[in-house]
Amino acid sequence: MGATRLQVDFGRKSLVDQLYRGYGGSSFAGGRLRVFRAHLKIFTWSFVVTGAKFFKRAMDIIVSSIALVMLSPVFLILTILIRLQDGGPAFFWQTRVGLWGKEFPFPKFRSMVVDAEKRKQELAAVNQHGNDGITFKMKRDPRITFIGGIIRKLSLDELPQLWCVLRGDMSLVGPRPPVPSEVARYTISDRRRLEVKPGLTCIWQVSGRSELSFEQQVRLDAQYIDSHSVILDLYLLIKTIPAILTGRGAY
Repeated sequence: MGATRLQVDFGRKSLVDQLYRGYGGSSFAGGRLRVFRAHLKIFTWSFVVTGAKFFKRAMDIIVSSIALVMLSPVFLILTILIRLQDGGPAFFWQTRVGLWGKEFPFPKFRSMVVDAEKRKQELAAVNQHGNDGITFKMKRDPRITFIGGIIRKLSLDELPQLWCVLRGDMSLVGPRPPVPSEVARYTISDRRRLEVKPGLTCIWQVSGRSELSFEQQVRLDAQYIDSHSVILDLYLLIKTIPAILTGRGAY
């Protein structure tokens, strides 16, 4: 009985060995080694990706927490200045679209007049990104207040979004979050921007900002998504500092 079972097991192994030699040019043992190596590569890649995501999130939490504490005096001063200028609220809230289309509340220091959204339609004809542009940008926008012009130039109006980074709705680096009306007009290729968390700064923020067309912004965002890494994030964060100080493309 034992000999017969041994013969059957040996026969199965020989059959599998023949199949591997016939279709893959390798033995049974060699085929199992290839499968093991493939699984090892998948495990290693999964470990690297998971580790990178963990490090990115950890960096978001640490940097945003420290920044919120250290910049609290700046928050207080800007709140007072904006309130004194016209008596309106210091913060402007919008709904923005994040990872995989999830909407979240998005704060900025108010840099425009209180009824800026209502007056936007009146200015559609002078959109720097074209009459049919998905995004609206305009040099010397008459809706921008005096204080607003200063804080926009220095990107101080974006500071409240550190709270979004701490919450996990945003990251320090990633494509800028669009408003729902913009996403509704996206093509399939444009929607690639929603494959990663939106960020405080991005690759086109350090490459021309508002001077770039929407198509150029999407192309640069796609490049970031295809090649993003911890090293690239650190590089873009460092490049953001001179971009803010020079104010190039900010309006």
